[in-house]
Amino acid sequence: MYEEYWQLEAKPFEAAHDLRFSFASETQKASLHKLRYVIENRRSAALLSGPSGIGKTLLVQTLSEQFSETATRFVQVVFPLMTSRDLLVYLAEQVGAPPADPPQYTVEESLRRLQFVFEENTRRGQHTVVVVDEAQLLEDSGLLETLRLLLNLQPQGQPAFTLLLVGQLPLLAAMQRNATLEERLEMKMMLKPFCAEETTQYIEHRLQVAGATRTIFAPDALQLTHQLTQGIPRKINRLCDLALVVGCAARQPTIDATQIQSVHDELLAVSVAA
Repeated sequence: MYEEYWQLEAKPFEAAHDLRFSFASETQKASLHKLRYVIENRRSAALLSGPSGIGKTLLVQTLSEQFSETATRFVQVVFPLMTSRDLLVYLAEQVGAPPADPPQYTVEESLRRLQFVFEENTRRGQHTVVVVDEAQLLEDSGLLETLRLLLNLQPQGQPAFTLLLVGQLPLLAAMQRNATLEERLEMKMMLKPFCAEETTQYIEHRLQVAGATRTIFAPDALQLTHQLTQGIPRKINRLCDLALVVGCAARQPTIDATQIQSVHDELLAVSVAA
């Protein structure tokens, strides 16, 4: 829509995962390094938390891609609001367990299927990472205890899989209320928003990857973008993308702080109206 006007080859602030546009802050780099350690050493469990829009899912996708050529398989639970029975059935299907025998879909039958797969994985030197997204909801659905009990599966004395809990900040408080699961966590990591310098680097990196050859966001626009978005990548993407749309429509040569403030106010007005 606006690529030709701004002389870009692609939209720089799309939400879709594209490794070309990846930008890692210091806390993201540190968290990725720690998660690699947990998985490579086949530890039982780890936790990744952070506010909404901070980049938790993107980091996990990057982690999964880094292990794509190894004997490690990622299984993701994106809807944690289910019963214990349904969760076990879902996991058994996702890890590739053999077809169920009657009576199907009982807790006992699903556990047998899971145990069979994990024992086979251990024998073959393979490993599974179970990623639970929006894990702050697990406490409400009573699944924290289910997952803790699953961690007791240890063929040949080794963890059968690595559990990665990914969620917003209330997940940390939930762990404090579930000490028996918290003590199984090898590491706990919290992603932090970008600092002002990282916000500028993030925006300029994405523009450069998109083909920008000139200045599009003025320095005061970059500074105000950080203040208004508090360094949250999702908010930065939304604000900058709309600023490019509005700037194109108004035939502006660059985007300055005045335009950023105007676009932000418009977003707030729409949010309030909704």
